[in-house]
Amino acid sequence: MSFTETTSTSWFGRIKKALTGLLVGLLFLVGSIVLLIWNEGRAIQTYRALAEGAANVVSVDGAKRDPGNDGKLVHISAAVTVDGVPRDEMFGISAEKAVGLARDVEMYQWVESSESKTEKKIGGGEETTTTYSYQKEWRSGRVDSSRFKHPDDHANPDTMPDGQTFVADAAHVGAFSVPAGMVADIGQRTAVSLTDADAAEATKRLSANRPVKRDGQGLYVGQSSTSPDIGDLKISFERIDARQASFVGKQSGDALTAYISRNGRDIFLSGAGDADAVSMFKAAQSENTVITWILRLVGLLAMFIGFVLMFAIFGVLADIIPFVGSIVSFGTSLFAFVLTLLLGAVVIAIGWVAYRPLVAIGVLVAAAVVAFLLVRRRRSAVTARPAAV
Repeated sequence: MSFTETTSTSWFGRIKKALTGLLVGLLFLVGSIVLLIWNEGRAIQTYRALAEGAANVVSVDGAKRDPGNDGKLVHISAAVTVDGVPRDEMFGISAEKAVGLARDVEMYQWVESSESKTEKKIGGGEETTTTYSYQKEWRSGRVDSSRFKHPDDHANPDTMPDGQTFVADAAHVGAFSVPAGMVADIGQRTAVSLTDADAAEATKRLSANRPVKRDGQGLYVGQSSTSPDIGDLKISFERIDARQASFVGKQSGDALTAYISRNGRDIFLSGAGDADAVSMFKAAQSENTVITWILRLVGLLAMFIGFVLMFAIFGVLADIIPFVGSIVSFGTSLFAFVLTLLLGAVVIAIGWVAYRPLVAIGVLVAAAVVAFLLVRRRRSAVTARPAAV
């Protein structure tokens, strides 16, 4: 099922929209600069905290507690035990001796997709044709049908059970108590095979106007899993077990808590199985590097979008002759890309100044050389034109 609509925007309307985009682009630019500088500070502070921890950590016997280590950063590796039983009260499902129980829910819903095609007109106007399509799909999160372009006959239920993880009351690694949620994060997951009795209990608790039946290893809420209706649910469970775990943290009595480094960063590491302290700190440093590069790319992308929005006005002004506007838009996008590389490198270097002055100077010099070569090449091209004529 699909719907098509066509909208037209005048040249002056596009200019007004481009001016608004200029302000939005400026906000993107400022936000990207703040993000890039903050990220460099975060990365080096985390690096230094982990380096401090790796130099000071003490590996101890997790099976017994030595009061002399209170307040120290310790590494333990021992068997996991739990107190209490993780339980999903909504459906009445529990997992004996597990550290956690994970519920996964999917609902059969309407999903909207759109595809637009824009044509430029002589005089600077635009005509956009948008086709909205609607399909029924299984989705793990609720799709808000009130936001659809054509919500009529495509209504989804207002609520649905969320996917959720339930953990034991407490968890212990050897003689030390640790947050059960952290143990669940590194545990192994296996599917829970539900029974007809579980389906009957879920029916009582849900009080739904649809039957609840066992479907494979999980539950199905609806008339037929082979011919689903909007609002039908597929629910499955996984138990989370951990036989042995390794932790690095501050020994506080019989518990492990976050260790505060000299620069104020928390150190609290976890690993599955018997992991030594060296490998755990290496993994944490690798994770810090990955996060740093992800945030760098996000910051650079935001900066590029900001420049594109700020320069879009030139393409709109030139669109009074469509093919000229396309050339100008391509040129401004290319210019935005070059500016992003240059300014991004400078901003990252500024973020390093307080922490890595030598590297910062190197990046600034490299950016200056690139800028100089681009300018020199541009001047050479301009000088060569009269000679060629």
